[in-house]
Amino acid sequence: MREFLAKLIPGLAVMAGILLLAGCGAFSSSADTRVGDPAPPETLYGQADALLNAGKYRDAAATFENIDRDHPYSPYARRAIVMGAFAHYKAGNHDEAILAANRYATLHPGTQETALAYHIIANARYDRITDPARDQSNTKRALAALETLVRRYPNSRFTPQARNRIKITRDILAAHEMEVGRYYLNRHNYLSAVNRFRVVITTYQTTAHVEEALMRVAEAYMALGVKGEAQTAAAVLGHNFPDSQWYQHAYTLLKSDGLEPREDTGSWISRAVRKITPG
Repeated sequence: MREFLAKLIPGLAVMAGILLLAGCGAFSSSADTRVGDPAPPETLYGQADALLNAGKYRDAAATFENIDRDHPYSPYARRAIVMGAFAHYKAGNHDEAILAANRYATLHPGTQETALAYHIIANARYDRITDPARDQSNTKRALAALETLVRRYPNSRFTPQARNRIKITRDILAAHEMEVGRYYLNRHNYLSAVNRFRVVITTYQTTAHVEEALMRVAEAYMALGVKGEAQTAAAVLGHNFPDSQWYQHAYTLLKSDGLEPREDTGSWISRAVRKITPG
């Protein structure tokens, strides 16, 4: 037994030494990898701005976010939020851009950069617009964001672009209603077709699609036998667009049944369209 212990004790001593060294190594490694104090906010902002100018948008966004996280009460933190949103937008991270820009607008309404925040939201929404044949949920969100920017910041440097894009989004939404309306019309679902064309006439009457919408309404009402409304649609179309090819189609359609365009001022069409000014 004594001989066994004599042989065992040196081995245990060696093992203890190994474990002790390993423990020291672990503590040493932890100390070596410990993160130090964050860089000053002005330094981080300069780095983020340089990354942004170099086109390294993801790195710039992360650095701007570090300022907000590590120096929340710094004068740089507020602007870092909106610039982080801008960097996310440039990187194609639209969800992150919208989230950050919305956060800025909520926390700092009325500040100098709030118009930029709404501009970022509107652009991120606008970039997701699909063609008129597809679902238009993103187009509606883009229109709402653009209208918010124009309404709250009419004199912003971003507003002229927003106004132009409002026209484009409304035209796309009108085109979508026309697509669906024609679909119903071709399948002889005339009431559903009229409802779609009615949206164009009442909501998007300043778009170029209103001419065809009025003619299609006349076509659908003729198919339904509601000839008075068909006559009104043709009359309103002719009054506002006398040289339109769509008026010629509507006029020919009525004439084929021995009718003339005639406006009923009590019709919803007449009430909705007193005087159209396209554009």
